[in-house]
This record gives sequence, structure tokens and C-alpha cells, in this order.
Amino acid sequence: MTPNNPADRPFRLSMLIYDRHYRSLLIQAVVFIAVMLVGWWLVNNTLTNLARMGKTLDFGFLWNRAGYDIPFSLIPYSSNDSHLRAAMVGLTNTLLVSALGCVFATVIGVVVGVLRLSGNWLVARLMTIYVETFRNVPLLLWILVILALFTEVMPAPRDYKPAADGTAKASMILFDSVAPTNRYTAIPRLAVDNDPGSVGLGGFQVDAALLAFGVALLAAWCIRRWLRDRAQLLQDTTGRRPATWWITALLFLVPLLVLSWLFQVHLVRPELKGFNFAGGLNLDNGFVVLLLALSLYTGAFIAEIVRAGVMAVSRGQSEAAAALGLRARLIMGLVVLPQALRVIVPPLISQYLNLTKNSSLAIAVGYPDLRATLGGTTLNQTGREMESMIVMMGIYLAISLVISGVMNVYNARVTLKER
Repeated sequence: MTPNNPADRPFRLSMLIYDRHYRSLLIQAVVFIAVMLVGWWLVNNTLTNLARMGKTLDFGFLWNRAGYDIPFSLIPYSSNDSHLRAAMVGLTNTLLVSALGCVFATVIGVVVGVLRLSGNWLVARLMTIYVETFRNVPLLLWILVILALFTEVMPAPRDYKPAADGTAKASMILFDSVAPTNRYTAIPRLAVDNDPGSVGLGGFQVDAALLAFGVALLAAWCIRRWLRDRAQLLQDTTGRRPATWWITALLFLVPLLVLSWLFQVHLVRPELKGFNFAGGLNLDNGFVVLLLALSLYTGAFIAEIVRAGVMAVSRGQSEAAAALGLRARLIMGLVVLPQALRVIVPPLISQYLNLTKNSSLAIAVGYPDLRATLGGTTLNQTGREMESMIVMMGIYLAISLVISGVMNVYNARVTLKER
């Protein structure tokens, strides 16, 4: 009798060709060795060419003095800091515009994607025009168009100053709290009158008020998860799920209100002082333009993803929910969208990754992101092209892997579980 298990049969060289099991192992081994050889050749060829030019692969330049200023920075920085610190400034700027862009693009995409399915002909056509217009024009052109609008159309800061008759050429928007200009956009900022100072954590100084808010939100989130699990257990046991939404609201609102009162947090609106706005936060138009372009451009793609996900849900689900007396808004929010997420999330990951990588186009508007600092000024000053590109590629790869990992975990949670 011939054994069914290939491991039980005596090995012969002919099995590497005629036996499916050993043939697949041979092919994998050959491909692996070939890939490693190609990789070794590329690395060796690069090092050889660098040696011919009198260069070595050295990352020590990252600890040298940068010697240049960065106009927009979320962390403390001066020209006396190292190139590594400058790269960290560019990284935080990249993460800021990418995170906000993902949030805004998701909101735009969900709203537009749902409105494209509206029974109102005019609304559906307008959303179609938006989607097709932004999807079929390169992102760089949209960045330049929005930049031109801000530069040529927006008023100068002095235009907000009232004339002798009490009127001004321009007026603030959003309840007189935001002032877009051709140089920057003035917005309100949060101020703390009772500042508790900072706390040292791992060699870094962290604002104590910000840390307190973060701890409060983390504790509220953990308690909310415990409440949700407990409610699910009660539902599985008794068939009735207790209402926990009001407890969740209190968990988040009460600590925020108490801490805001304790630290005397308040909103400071921008005010025109002389020919410039002061008091609030003046956002560089490079950041605003890039954020708008990334959000509107990526939002158009997300809108199509949302529309496809909603259409993938059986129409019988909506009809059954309507038969139970649910309104159209509740049907979409409670029945259709939760089921559509299993179709929406996988391609949504790709859009988040594309938005993060497209943020490198910030060089077109002068926004100091990772590409402008490490891959721009630092590279030109030090002449370390290969090292700068390797570090920058590694950082973008790490960001992409983190985004993919987080979204894949979320995708696993929203996927329908079959019994």
C-alpha cells in the first residue's frame, strides 16, 4: 500500500519535479534565494558606487546641528537643534495634517456617499458632480487651485479693520470667530488661566492639564468598554439590554467639565491688533490649503466607497426596518451603514494610506512636513541623499503599517460573525 502522507514515502530526487508537495517547496526555496541574491546585489552595488564617490553609509549626520528654522512646529525647535529634531518636527507636522485629513475626508465621504443615493434628483446630481470633478483631476492641481484662491481671493488682514464710517472690506465668519486672509487663517484657541505647569515623562516635558484630560478620557473609555461588555452579558442572559448611553455621556462630559472648570479653560477669539490678528491661532495658509485639498480629494473617493457599501446591503434590510416603523435617517444609521462597514472598511484603509502619502505634496505650498525637512533642507545641507531617503522611506512605511494594523483590527471587529 502506498502511503498517502508525502512525509511517509522515501525521498527521491525525482520528487522535486514530479511530487506536488516537494515541487512547491523547491519553488519557494528557489524564489526565496533569488530574492535574497537580488537584494544582496542591490545593496552591494549601492555601497560600491558610494565608495567610488568617496561616500559611506553613515547616519551620524542626524545628530549634527540643523542650522535652519522651521516656521510651523508642534514641538519646541530652534535652529540649534539637530537634524533628527528637525525630522521629528516634520514628522509631527505630517501626522497632524494626515490625521485631520483622514477625519475630514471620512466625514465628507460618508455625507456625500449617502447623499448620492438620495431620492432628491438635484442633491444626487450635485454630489455626483463633486465626486467626478475631484476624482478626475490630479491632487497637485487641486492644491495649486486652492492656493491660488487663498492668495488672490482672500482679503488681507488689514481689510478687516473698520474704516472711518464703521464698515470694513471684509468680515469674520462662523460667528465672528474665524478670519481667512491671504497670508494666514486666524481661528480661536483654547487658553488655560489656572496653568498647573508641566510634568516630566521619560525625559519629555508634558503639559499637566493636557495630561489630565488625556487620563480622564482614557479612564472614561475603559469604563465604557466594561459597561458595554456587562450590558452584552445581561442581554445574552436575560434577553434585555440595559440603557447605557446616558452613563457613557456622563463618563465623558463630567470629567471634561470638571477639569475645564478646575483649569479655567476658555476660548480666545482672534482680534485685529494693528494690521494683524492676535489672541487666537494664526494657521499658515500652506497648512490650510493642504488640509482642504487632501480632505476634498480623498473625500470624493471615500464617497464612492460608501455608496458601493450601502448598495451592497440587501434592499430587504431597509424594507424590513421600514416595516418596523423606523424613519429613513434611523434606517441608514442603525441598519444599513453598520452592515455596509464590512464592505467599506477594506478599501477605506487604502484611501487613508494614500492620503498620508499624498501629504508629501506639501512641498507645493511650503508646508514643512517630513518631505520638506528631512527630504529637503536636511538632504541639501548634508549631501546625505541615500541616508535621508532610507530614513524617510522607513518612517512612511512605519506609518502605513500602523494605519493598516489599526484599521485591520477595526475591520475584524465590524465583520459579521457567522454562527
